[in-house]
Order: sequence, then structure tokens, then C-alpha cells
Amino acid sequence: MDNDQIKLFAEKNIEIFYFWSGVLMWLIHAGFLAYEAGMTRQKNVLATMMKNFLTCAVVTPSFFLFGWWIYYACPQGLPVNSELALDALPWSSKMGPNLSDHITGVFWFAFLLFSFTTASIMSGAVIERIQMGSYLVLATILGSGVWVLAASWGWKDDGWLYQKWGFHDWGAGGCVHTVSAFFTLGVLFQLGPRIGKFNKDGAPQEIPPHNLPLTMMGLMLIFTGFYAFYAACAVFQTTGPWLSIYLTPMTLSSLAFTVTMGFSGGAMGAFLSSRGNPYWTISGGLAGMISIASGVDVYHPALGYLVGFTGGIIAVQFGNWMERKGLDDAVGAVAVHGGAGMWSMLAMGLFASGYPQHEKFTSLSGQLAGLVVMVLLGFLPGYLLSFLLKKCNLLRVSPEHEREGLDCSELGIQGVVPAATPVSSQPNR
Repeated sequence: MDNDQIKLFAEKNIEIFYFWSGVLMWLIHAGFLAYEAGMTRQKNVLATMMKNFLTCAVVTPSFFLFGWWIYYACPQGLPVNSELALDALPWSSKMGPNLSDHITGVFWFAFLLFSFTTASIMSGAVIERIQMGSYLVLATILGSGVWVLAASWGWKDDGWLYQKWGFHDWGAGGCVHTVSAFFTLGVLFQLGPRIGKFNKDGAPQEIPPHNLPLTMMGLMLIFTGFYAFYAACAVFQTTGPWLSIYLTPMTLSSLAFTVTMGFSGGAMGAFLSSRGNPYWTISGGLAGMISIASGVDVYHPALGYLVGFTGGIIAVQFGNWMERKGLDDAVGAVAVHGGAGMWSMLAMGLFASGYPQHEKFTSLSGQLAGLVVMVLLGFLPGYLLSFLLKKCNLLRVSPEHEREGLDCSELGIQGVVPAATPVSSQPNR
């Protein structure tokens, strides 16, 4: 084989790897759809599922038109470096059926699936009372703008958070999970709780899910897709070692070990902290997978278990604290993704300070700087945008429609028909 043939063979292998990583990440979104459908009440099931489905439909074109460009244009903040991003413009020759380019499309596809995840994190927290249109606007801005800016700053070897602070967030515990969770928190402040969630003296009332087994099945799909999520974070080379997003050596073996151990630790931490609550236990598995995100490429598996275990406890306690403060996060998204995401960045600073990264070193101060940036970058746009939507009376459905259920009020159809009252088997007398 000559050099051109060897190069083409290498590119095809890279293309195959990222294509199938992206395909398997769709399981995350099938999981979010089932997970949230189980958590809502019957009168809102179809509207909740439609919201998740349409997330993918609205984020895809917006990410193609400007989200991909933001990632390449803004690593140093403002002003943008437009020259670096010429190939990411929607009319670029690389953004189409170019037979000589086996890389751009599959990278774009993998990042697009990350974008779906960011919006899906928000979607569960706001179920049962947000207007469909306002949700889709917020999902587009978060999925094709806010999180992409976070990735450009902190998830790139030329991003300013990495260049100036040595920020290390290999599995996007900050860039995806923390940013999305605090964007969601900003929305929740403006949206308010569901009718009946708190009584007159402010005490929280339980609004039970209509199908907890469906929720648990959805989370199992999310767990499965997360392995592909992490694999797609790796830089695949046909020769030489695998690389992190910061171009430091790593292996898929480290993912197999540490992601699984983090999941296990998170589930057990949440199980013990919640005293066996089924919902928090399985959500703790996700919190564990997120907790090891920032350092998954460097942790020993045993450390991954302990970090995940702590993350499961944090998620439960954070969720309970939010409820006591009058915030209604219907699925605990801010607690799981925000609590575990912040812990992910902090743990990397506590346990891996001094780790060498391609001319940079990790540090606790660098991780704390990244944590503050991710929290503010998420919260401020979420709060301000939802404030504007609220002022225009576009954020929340009317109390009448909320009581009726969003399936009928927004879609004009009842998604789940309640079972008929059983007929007595006793003979008439």
C-alpha cells in the first residue's frame, strides 16, 4: 500500500468508529424519552415524549447552521477567530457529501449527540408545566449555543480554560452536565413549581410517577449509551496511543474499568443515602457515571468507585435540599447532573493535581476556575432567557391547561387512557 492508500484506510477506520459511537449514543435519548415518560403523570405522558422527540429535531439544524461553527470560532473567547472556523461554516465544502473527507461528518454527528444530551437534561426537570414552544427555544439555545461555548473554552486543547488554567474535563462533567444543569436551574427559578407540589406552608408534597419501571428501563438505556458517549470523547488514532481531548495518552480500557466502577459506586451511595429509594438508587448510578467524568482517563478503578459513591450521596442530598428550598425539579436533573458534574471537576483537582497534560498540569485552582465558569455560563443564560419568555407570557401553560394535562391542552389527544373501573363479578341481587 502506498501512503495515500494507508491514509485513506486510517480515515475509514476513524470514520467507522465515530459513526457507530454516535449511533449508539441515540440510546441515551431513547432512554431520556422513556425515563421522563415514566416520571410524569398519565395526563402529560405524550406531551413529555413529544418534547423529547422534538429536541432532536430542532437542535440538529441549529447545530449544523451555527453550533459547530461556535466550537471552532470561540476557544479564546471574544473576539472570535473566524479563520479557524471557516471549515465549520454550513456552506463549507467539508460540510456536505465530500467523498474525500471521511472525518468531518462523523465528528459533527458525535458532537450533535452531545448537544441532544444537554437539552434532554433540561427537559425532565421542567415537565408538566412548560409551554412546548418555549421549551424548544431554550433547548435550541442550550444545545447549539451555550454548551458549545463551554466545550470550546474547556474541552479543546486550544481552549482558554485549558491553556491558562490546565482545566481537565475529559468526560465533560463540566462542559455538558454542569452547564446544562445550571441552565436548567435558571429556568426553574422563573418557571416555578407544579400545581400541588407544595402546600400552603411550603412543605413539599409527593407527586408520584405513573410508571416507575418505565423510568428505570429508560435509565438503563442511558447507562448503555453512556459508554458510547465516553468512547466518542476519545481521539482515535490508527497508529500510536488513543488520546484525550487534550491530546494526552489514554485507553478504552480505562473507560471500561472506571465508568463501570463509577456507576456501581454511585448506585450504592444513593441507595444508602436515600435509604433504599428505588428512584434515587438508579439515578445514583447515573450520578456515579457523571462523577468520574472529568478524570475518567486517569483514575484507578478503585478511586473511580469511591468518587462515584460520593457522587451518588451528593445527588440525593442536593435533590432533597433543592426541594426544601421550594424548587420543583421533577426528575432530579439538577441534583444528578449539576451536583455530580461539579463534584466531577472538583474531584479531578483533589485527586489528580499535577497530572501532566501536553505542556500543562492539572491543579485544584484550575478545576475550581473551570467549575465557576461552567456554573455561571449555564445559569445566567437560562435565568435571563426564561425571564424574558415569562415576561412575554410564553414560558408556562395556564393553570387550567396544567390541571387538564398537556396531552389534551397542547396536543389535543389523550396519550394514555386510564383503565376502566373494574366491573364487579358479584351477580345482581
